[in-house]
Amino acid sequence: MSNSTSYRRSDGKSMLGFLKRVNPAVYLFGATVLALILANSPWSSYYFSLLETPINLQIGDWQVFSHHGRTMNLGEFINDALMCFFFFSVGLEIKHEMVGGSLSDFKTANLPVLAAIGGMVIPVACFALVESGNSTVLRGAAIPMSTDIAFSLAALGLLGSRVPTTLKVFLMALAVVDDIGGILVIAIFYSEGLAVFPLLIAAALLIFTRFCGQRGVYQQWFYYLMFFFVWLCFLHGGIHTTIAGVLLAFCVPYVPMGVPKDLMDQINLARQHFDTYPVQHSKNRVYMSASQLDTLTQLRNTSSKVVSPVQRMNVIISPFVNYVVLPLFAFSNAGIALGDVPLSDFAGGVPFAVMLGLVVGKPLGIFLFTWLFTKLGVVSFPPGMTKRNLLGIGMFAGIGFTVSLFVATLAYPASLGAIGVEYLNDAKLGILLGSLISGVVAYYYMRAVLNKEVKEGRGAASPKYQAYLKTQSGHPQEEK
Repeated sequence: MSNSTSYRRSDGKSMLGFLKRVNPAVYLFGATVLALILANSPWSSYYFSLLETPINLQIGDWQVFSHHGRTMNLGEFINDALMCFFFFSVGLEIKHEMVGGSLSDFKTANLPVLAAIGGMVIPVACFALVESGNSTVLRGAAIPMSTDIAFSLAALGLLGSRVPTTLKVFLMALAVVDDIGGILVIAIFYSEGLAVFPLLIAAALLIFTRFCGQRGVYQQWFYYLMFFFVWLCFLHGGIHTTIAGVLLAFCVPYVPMGVPKDLMDQINLARQHFDTYPVQHSKNRVYMSASQLDTLTQLRNTSSKVVSPVQRMNVIISPFVNYVVLPLFAFSNAGIALGDVPLSDFAGGVPFAVMLGLVVGKPLGIFLFTWLFTKLGVVSFPPGMTKRNLLGIGMFAGIGFTVSLFVATLAYPASLGAIGVEYLNDAKLGILLGSLISGVVAYYYMRAVLNKEVKEGRGAASPKYQAYLKTQSGHPQEEK
């Protein structure tokens, strides 16, 4: 995604544009590798001490970043404050998909929704099957139910144009439904010590924000301000703060104030004005008249009105999430002391349970539920989808990282003592290994399947898919 306000270097190139030429998953992967190296190096004590650094922001006697009555440390600040921006972005994306995207049409949404349900239920069952006798360990049963959309789409993108567009949309929609499931799990199972008064204030603020949105309040600063206050109420209310980001995102208006025709009319007027009164040049300097500046200001205002607040805010916040929040989250949460994990745990412990859920449970659940409801006539495959490439998409969905790590930190908090630290370390290792195995196996399996389907005239090479491309925006050449 792009950001409308980025720093310009002297050579005229955007620093953010330079960063964005690299897939965000690369930064996420780099931060993960750095955390693993530091956690298992002679500097490990500095790494873990850094995460325990207190974050102080005090106004009078009020400590802003207070966590359960004490000052947040850096790790908690990243998980409970910065990650709210990630979930706010997720909420905006969910709203977009549900109102005007791949989940907006009930018939079209059936397939990824049912597939996602299978991709959540079966991994949880796999985890419970391995760890059924330990109630404390079972707190982490939801860890392997989430798909990391950044990593999974990046890995799928390595296969290029051979992947039907319908499969990419299916995986994206499935991951969005996964996010909804993860958010519900966090809200229901990982909230504790509820305080009624702050939550009532939060509810009132959300209702007020929604009301203002319906009455035409489109200024972004208003929603960021409400975001902060709702987050603050959730922080002291006992419901995990990331839910505040999602709920506030749902209150942001989706319908733009203007229509594209207004923008086109304004562009034509601006063109006529500049043709009639050309811009003055003098020795590499450009001089615009007051009327020309006024024309540009009106054009900018009109262009901002034809983009919905949901889309505009997501475009602005996504670079911050992708290039700052998520790499910091990976750096602070992926540091696993490998020497602390006994080899015996891989035969039936938490690492094995998480890996089984991701590597086996995810593709199995997605494939079985999709196949079952297809047989029942509830859903049908979109053009380009086959049983073989559906299984490959299920494997890609087994790349669970961001939300899985986040759920792991909630499932095994420090309040559980030494056993919680041990289980969290085990879960992180299971997530990393399970995601790595899923990604590698999915890539090589899917590459073989796609090559075979091209030869057989199936999948992306099928007449049905080629006919489908011709109906999409008149740009079938993009899939060649």
